Amino acid sequence: MAVPAAAQPRVLVESIAPGADASSVAVEVAVINAADGPGAALPAEVPAQVDATLIAAERQYRVILTCSPDGAARIEPGQFATASCSFALPGAVPAGADMQLSLGGAAPAYAFSLPAVRGEDGEGSRLALGLPLADSAVPSAQPESGNAFLGNLSVYQPIYAAYGPGTNSDARLQISFKYQLFGDAGAVGGDAPIVNGVHFGYTQRLFWDLGADSSPFRNIDFMPELFYLQPAVEVSNGLALGGQLGVRHESNGRDGAQSRSANTVYLQPVGTFDVGDYTVSVGPRLFFYVGDLEDNPDIRRYRGSTGLFLEVGQDDGLRLTTQSRFNFSSGKGAVEGELSYPLDRIVDTDLNLYVFGQGFVGYGENLLDYDRHTTRLRIGFAIVR
Repeated sequence: MAVPAAAQPRVLVESIAPGADASSVAVEVAVINAADGPGAALPAEVPAQVDATLIAAERQYRVILTCSPDGAARIEPGQFATASCSFALPGAVPAGADMQLSLGGAAPAYAFSLPAVRGEDGEGSRLALGLPLADSAVPSAQPESGNAFLGNLSVYQPIYAAYGPGTNSDARLQISFKYQLFGDAGAVGGDAPIVNGVHFGYTQRLFWDLGADSSPFRNIDFMPELFYLQPAVEVSNGLALGGQLGVRHESNGRDGAQSRSANTVYLQPVGTFDVGDYTVSVGPRLFFYVGDLEDNPDIRRYRGSTGLFLEVGQDDGLRLTTQSRFNFSSGKGAVEGELSYPLDRIVDTDLNLYVFGQGFVGYGENLLDYDRHTTRLRIGFAIVR
């Protein structure tokens, strides 16, 4: 006679706090025997281990929660039990990063962060343990109040201001963001619905001629896009793969002879791995022009249809990022490099900025000058790199 299997319970995250040491995370869960579906009339057991996905800095990590019941391990149909679990925090997760823990299934991911503890009874300790603090700001200073989807908004490309004198575009500024259109914030990839990976992105790049009379903007590039993002997933020991597929519109908002625009469909896989204390990311890019190119019919000759992204750096140290594009038939293209370093590692300051250097050589630093070869060197500050 066969022995009936136990019912499969649902596991939900109730709270997350720092673990017993800096490398562990404590998780309180509720284990529910919902008494529906196969095995509805059977008791369930609090699982000893739970597979989960940790999402941090747009990368995914497989983690295993080790659990012990707070009371009886047996759960009767229609009942629930609580359990104390813990998991080891992957070493590659940046300190203080916003994170999400997903247990799979229909349950939403649980968003949390683990701020540094500044004192046994200080504010940092209370935040780390999820304890409430006294209100310190009026509602108008809390934009998340009444904005349920603010968590779906995040940074995309670097945000910076850099200056290099002696050209008609001395200063270059960039702002950029992306917005997850579907699902819970950060619940992308893994067991999350595939539609959660659809994002809207927007980047605006400004070229400012500070040396001219009245200091006009020489050109402003507007770059909205719609793309699917696959966060990096570890596929083998030390190697993570991710990427994105999207469509981008670029224009400079002008008319007449100075009007420029282009629409592209692109694909960019990215591989990430560690080399010593540094993280290396490499991503070839393939893009195709679609639609009307009347404003700049020969832009493909200068930009090509291929590119390469390369980044080497540390989360809290030096980082070098390069972008290149090339047309193999015309021999034209461009290379751009960005070097950044936390300002507080150079001088004693509470200012949250990166020292930022930027160089460009090749064709088309901006849309207006897509067919001009330029060389630029600038230095400034970045808030996102």
